[in-house]
Amino acid sequence: MYFYLKPELPSVEVLREVKLQTPMRIFTQDGKLISQYGVKRRIPVSLEEVPEALVQALIATEDSRFYDHIGVDPIGVARAFLNLVTTGERGQGASTLTMQMARGFFLTREKKFSRKIRELFIALHMEQELSKDEILELYLNKVELGHRAFGFGAAAQVYYGKNLNQLDLAQIATLAGLPQAPSTLNPISRPERSKERRRIVLLRMLDEGYINRQQFDEAAQAPVTAKKHGAELALDAPYLADLIYNEMVEIYGKEIAETSGFNVYATASYDMQKAAQEAVIQNLHDYDERHGFRGPLAQLWEPLKRQAVTPSAASDSSEQSNVEPEETPAPFNENAWSVEKVTAYLDSVDEIKPLLPAVVMAVQQKTADVIIADGRMIRLTWDGLDWARPYISDQSQGDDPEYAADILAEGMLVYIRKRPQDDVWQLGQFPDATGALVALDPNDGAVKAVVGGYSFYQSQFNRATQAKRQVGSNIKPFVYAGAIESGYNLASIINDAPINQWDSSSGVAWRPQNSPAVYEGPIRMRVAMGMSKNVVSVRLLRGVGLDETVDYIARFGFDKDDIPRDETLSLGSGSHTPIEVVSGIAVLANGGFAVRPYFIERIENDLGELLWQAEPVYACNPCDTDTPSKQESAEDERDIEAMLAAEFGRQTTNTAVKAKVKQSAEQVISPQTAFLVTEMMRTAVKANGSWNNKTYWLGTGWRAKNLLQRDDIGGKTGTTNDSKDTWFSGFAGNLVATTWVGFDDASRQLGRASRNQNLVNKNPEKFNWIGNAVIGVEDGAKGAQPAWIRFMQDVLKDKPEVQKQIPEGIVRVRIDIKTGKLTKRTDHTAMFEYFKVGTEPTTYVTDDELSLPIDEENPEQPKDDDIF
Repeated sequence: MYFYLKPELPSVEVLREVKLQTPMRIFTQDGKLISQYGVKRRIPVSLEEVPEALVQALIATEDSRFYDHIGVDPIGVARAFLNLVTTGERGQGASTLTMQMARGFFLTREKKFSRKIRELFIALHMEQELSKDEILELYLNKVELGHRAFGFGAAAQVYYGKNLNQLDLAQIATLAGLPQAPSTLNPISRPERSKERRRIVLLRMLDEGYINRQQFDEAAQAPVTAKKHGAELALDAPYLADLIYNEMVEIYGKEIAETSGFNVYATASYDMQKAAQEAVIQNLHDYDERHGFRGPLAQLWEPLKRQAVTPSAASDSSEQSNVEPEETPAPFNENAWSVEKVTAYLDSVDEIKPLLPAVVMAVQQKTADVIIADGRMIRLTWDGLDWARPYISDQSQGDDPEYAADILAEGMLVYIRKRPQDDVWQLGQFPDATGALVALDPNDGAVKAVVGGYSFYQSQFNRATQAKRQVGSNIKPFVYAGAIESGYNLASIINDAPINQWDSSSGVAWRPQNSPAVYEGPIRMRVAMGMSKNVVSVRLLRGVGLDETVDYIARFGFDKDDIPRDETLSLGSGSHTPIEVVSGIAVLANGGFAVRPYFIERIENDLGELLWQAEPVYACNPCDTDTPSKQESAEDERDIEAMLAAEFGRQTTNTAVKAKVKQSAEQVISPQTAFLVTEMMRTAVKANGSWNNKTYWLGTGWRAKNLLQRDDIGGKTGTTNDSKDTWFSGFAGNLVATTWVGFDDASRQLGRASRNQNLVNKNPEKFNWIGNAVIGVEDGAKGAQPAWIRFMQDVLKDKPEVQKQIPEGIVRVRIDIKTGKLTKRTDHTAMFEYFKVGTEPTTYVTDDELSLPIDEENPEQPKDDDIF
């Protein structure tokens, strides 16, 4: 029979070269796991890494004579044959571990004699080709154990969220009982059957002398502690991981990408990605909460009628709004659910991190008690409730709450969250608005952080790379760059006055307006950028020419088809993605080089061998080189190509090692133009002039300088018509970043927020600076910039400032701040300004043109409340 079947049997020699299907793992640049992809979850382990108790449990349960037989156990076969003869049923398989391996690699589970005979012969072959330890190690890594876990390393993670060496005896016995029927004996799906199977495994271990009676009793009586765990992630960064996964699938195909054990390292670091995610989430909560509480998710039972607040209580409320009142026993409500019923219900409600579903169990004067799914009772103090005035519309909010009962009632299903800045539990809600953040290294385009929305698990749409939204005034740095290239300079005087242009084709006059509708008259270009004057941008476009401006803006990487062919271009009517915008800002920040964004730094195989290394272009010309010898480079390249061919059975165009020469990026604008535009962007993020001399004015992004306290920053706000999109883009340190906030429904306005006195009372010194207390119409400075500031505060807190690099061909001369002409004065009417050589002013201001000093005695600086 053997010789008859031999031609059909697979070669067992392939087992020595077997490639276990392992999932792709994605890490941050500094090696922190952020995601894992693959249908089969597998964590390969060597025999030395496996606890002895697990080996003993498997041998005792599955094959007690494993180290004695030749792959087939005659005693087991005889037992199975006897069972067949006496019962007429094939109830016992008599499979050894080796036979299970033969079936797992080459055959199916169908119960046929022909399959069993092939299984026997393959097992005999395996025992001739492999040692017992090699067979056991393959078994430990190959066997299917339920919930897509293959091998015991993965099963320990899936069921217990631990490594194998962290499991106790009860958990080891549970896993050892899974191979017989992983779908029906696993502790998640069938905990009672799993517990009984665990007892059988422990009895076998006791019979074989591997454990004593006390160990048996303790493990057999232990509770079932298994629950489904995902991969043990250092940081859940799904928007970043999804971008990398899709790129890997595009390069290698889905099957190879998911099963070849790739370790993919992102360009983003753990700290920056974490900071970006927290900044976006906090900013969206700030926006959402200043627009009011939209009410509970559901009302689970009818609360008792609210009792009126006594006058004495009301009179004390203003003085003791943050003082926890004395508790009074809540009256009995026969409608209320039991704790058991509430927690069972909460188990079915989705958790959307950082939001936890909770049910209100009791409401006091200034506090409320809520319960969460794990049964914990949490008290929400007034500090976590006082923001929740009623939401009326995006444009208006109700009265500030005075008591907890103004907000909550017994039986309400709500979300709560813990504030990251102080660990205070706070009433929360899922934000209606959404946002994005992208940060790049402007020197080579490496993406240092990317966030595509509030929650990937609610919406996989990545707004950072896919959402084309109107950019508003974020387009102005590129329009101004075109003007400088055409001969304008930072001191050029442009008329900031209303435009009224009749359009004969439509019969309507076009009247672009400043926001707010304030006009300064003749104004220097630097000031116009800092104040974000719309009509000045239109006049600059006219001065340069529409076609010329379109062509010039396209140099920054914007798709020409997305650039409008009319004068609204200068106001940001074009729609672009945040990653396109930040790439354009990178060109300005790096001196004019078009670096390309990239997400993957390198790819390694499961042995840590380098398969592919990113080869970005750099913002330098010429670039420093670090070139190995030609022979060394050629040998390395051939070695990697051979490895890839052996791994995947085909050649690949990706080579892991080439000559380490920094490739220069294309220089798309002059370094002088880039420098002058970044100078204007520096002006836009700070307070300028002198308050005492009435030359004081604020850039639209002034909060950035106030809060970051750095000189190496610059940026530009952006707000579209009716505040449907808000932006902030800028540079700081060695980073460029763009943030956007809006609704997925592009027709919905972000609206306005009125003053919430409860929030003002918390921190009056910083009211209006950042976060919930910002009032007025939502714009780039209020809606999007706070996320940018928070991100930069976090990632730059220990980083030194980057010194300003002034390129050749730039001169600095003293000018009059009113006319932009040369001046010999050294008072507040004068300042030093940068110019391209040859564009500096040549005439001096005359006496009748001078800006006269203001005779005023030291008025106070404006307070934040006064600014708006």
